[in-house]
Amino acid sequence: MPGVRIEVHTLILLAILLVAAIARFHNITQPLVDAFSWRETSTAMMADNFQRNSWNIFFPEVSWTGPGPSYQGREFQIVSYLTALLYQLFGWHDWFGRMVAATFGMVTVFSLHRLTALCWDEAHAHAAALAYALMPGPAMIDSSFLPDPSMLALVTFGVWLFARYWAGGKAWLLPLATASFTLGALAKPPGLAAGAVIFYLMVCWILERRYKRAARVLVSGLISLAVIAAYFSWAIYLGRSYPPYHVAGSGYIWDSGFWTFFRNNFYFKSVWNTSVWWFYGYPFMALIAIGFWMPPRPAQSGERVLAGVPYVWLAAATIVYLAAAREITSNPWNYHIFHVPFAMFCGRGALVLATLGTGAALTPAVVLRSICIAALALVLSTFPLLKTMKAPVAMNGKLLGEELARLVRPGELVVAIAPEVGDPVAVYYSRARGWVFPPGGGDVEWSKFVENDAVAIAQLEELRAQGADYFGTAKEAADKEDRLFIEHHDGVIDYLDRTGTKLVDSDKLLVYRITRP
Repeated sequence: MPGVRIEVHTLILLAILLVAAIARFHNITQPLVDAFSWRETSTAMMADNFQRNSWNIFFPEVSWTGPGPSYQGREFQIVSYLTALLYQLFGWHDWFGRMVAATFGMVTVFSLHRLTALCWDEAHAHAAALAYALMPGPAMIDSSFLPDPSMLALVTFGVWLFARYWAGGKAWLLPLATASFTLGALAKPPGLAAGAVIFYLMVCWILERRYKRAARVLVSGLISLAVIAAYFSWAIYLGRSYPPYHVAGSGYIWDSGFWTFFRNNFYFKSVWNTSVWWFYGYPFMALIAIGFWMPPRPAQSGERVLAGVPYVWLAAATIVYLAAAREITSNPWNYHIFHVPFAMFCGRGALVLATLGTGAALTPAVVLRSICIAALALVLSTFPLLKTMKAPVAMNGKLLGEELARLVRPGELVVAIAPEVGDPVAVYYSRARGWVFPPGGGDVEWSKFVENDAVAIAQLEELRAQGADYFGTAKEAADKEDRLFIEHHDGVIDYLDRTGTKLVDSDKLLVYRITRP
């Protein structure tokens, strides 16, 4: 009976949402010390500064470039702003940002499920949503204090609403889809790739000579692009107008040049390593490949058009990658735009294997195979890869920040070096403003120590002149060339011993009070 089938599908969707919630909300109170620490703490600082300084969402501000104002050219701050509202209502908790991101992740699971059901069918929708719920990459990003979960949730919701409109839905779906997609692209520019699906469906209407509907979509799309262009023009202006003159994002093909990308093989080695050891693992990668090469075969022409949606999305995301390969591989959360088509292909691949030789019938053999596929993916990919990514690699940076928080008084400034140079985690947990060291931002290299002590001491003297009160470092702090600060810059430590006051010298931390000249 149709009524019974709908009820069963709803129960399955609820069960998948529960699985996704467990994957995303488990250990949600973990401090911001995992593999994405430096980007998470920058986002968290913007939430802090909305609450502390100004609620103007068009002026996002970090705390790692001195006394401020430290406005930066950033994406539209949806996650950080919602988190700041939670701080205002319930007080400061560093994990609120994770909770907001995970909630957006749940929206993605639901939207992906409904989009897949529209493009393929309910069985594929269940498989795709479950794949997204369990893949390590999506689970990690969706539980991190990052803007990317809001981006993917909003663009996926928008594309689903538009696909419903294209398939004969009510007129009100178009403005709602436009608003959701626009917010998603504002939350993170890679979200624009999903707009290729809308363009593709609009072109299909034009080919069918349904010009009025296509014209409405074109107008909505132009309005959306105008809003997105206006905001990011403002963000670039803001970032170029205030120290440290930092606009988020770099490593694009027009900056580095095509031949730089070509000589580095478009950084595909980094893509492979991230895929194998962080985001998917071999089981999920195999399922994605099978699903890509063996798509379902829709019967009707309208279904055939919608069946192409994941391929269009993947092609557009690939173009975005080719244009920004260095940026994306350096900041792997930017892969998130790929996860909707990947989840659809992964679900399809799992169904192909589960139903091999049996057709679409739900037999005991199919159920047993499905359980085995899920168990293998969990054991070989989800559990070990999430454990790797969530390892508290920046914990000593947090401890340094908390030690500084115990020492600093209101208005005092800190200079801090986390275990990974350039990570502002210690400044964030100090609950003060200050600088990472070496001081970064703009075009300055801030993940590598300078070559000699004289330059480093000059940098420190400049920060002291700007009001720095404390200097702290994790003793394991190392730059991207694996040079330990306490070894590479032992002359700086000798200088601090002579000119400052040592307050902490433990197995993990070294903290000085900087003496005024």
